[in-house]
Amino acid sequence: MTPPCVLTIAGSDSGGGAGIQADLKTMLALGVHGMSVVAAVTAQNSLGVQGYWELPAEAVRAQLDSVLGDIGAQAIKTGMLASPELVEVVAEALSRVEAPIVVDPVAVSKHGDPLLAPAAVQTVISRLLPLATVVTPNLWEVEQLTSVKVEDEDDLRRAADAMLALGPTWVLVKGGHLPGPPVDLLTDGTAEFRFSAERHDNRHTHGTGCTLASAIASYLALGEDVPRAVEMAKEYVTGAISYGFPLGAGIGPVDHGWRWR
Repeated sequence: MTPPCVLTIAGSDSGGGAGIQADLKTMLALGVHGMSVVAAVTAQNSLGVQGYWELPAEAVRAQLDSVLGDIGAQAIKTGMLASPELVEVVAEALSRVEAPIVVDPVAVSKHGDPLLAPAAVQTVISRLLPLATVVTPNLWEVEQLTSVKVEDEDDLRRAADAMLALGPTWVLVKGGHLPGPPVDLLTDGTAEFRFSAERHDNRHTHGTGCTLASAIASYLALGEDVPRAVEMAKEYVTGAISYGFPLGAGIGPVDHGWRWR
């Protein structure tokens, strides 16, 4: 039998820890068929991003048409889209699909390197976020998109409400950078769920955001509702963080195959 198909639209990470590479590893680990539309190529390793080059809009549009026009998808995840033009191309294509869409509003890398042009922020807000079934911002991305600064767990709901005002159905605000035990908040404006996890003493966490969003998309494709998909994805990514391993001279990746170890 053909497994559910999940499409990632994101950037390529030459170091293999994040981006398209992390997405496809996650999808394989969770039992779905991963497909990819490459929006940008990075020169990247454990020390940071040395450069990135977005693909021409026609190349991104052609990839989208090829996959969605023939195979289709049971869920879609977006990551690094780099420029206003590429956000427009992706949003236009996704406006015609019925599959759930998980938007990871990637703006900077784990090392703090910018991955989204400042001019693209408004395009993400106006064109992409209203299409999202779930959007998964970290605290810096919340501030970039809404101007709401989260300083403690009490601010999470205010941040989520500000994100919901931009149009997504559900928002998962990732609170892992707050002091204390990590807590993420998921809400659609009515229901609210908080997910806590053990904080592992492991610096090798490259790819956590990509992995979480891809895991959510995978579980949605497998038929789970949003709260259960997020709960299961959190369990998977927490295990992947616990098994993160050194690679190169800097920050290593999470282990997408940790359940097989």
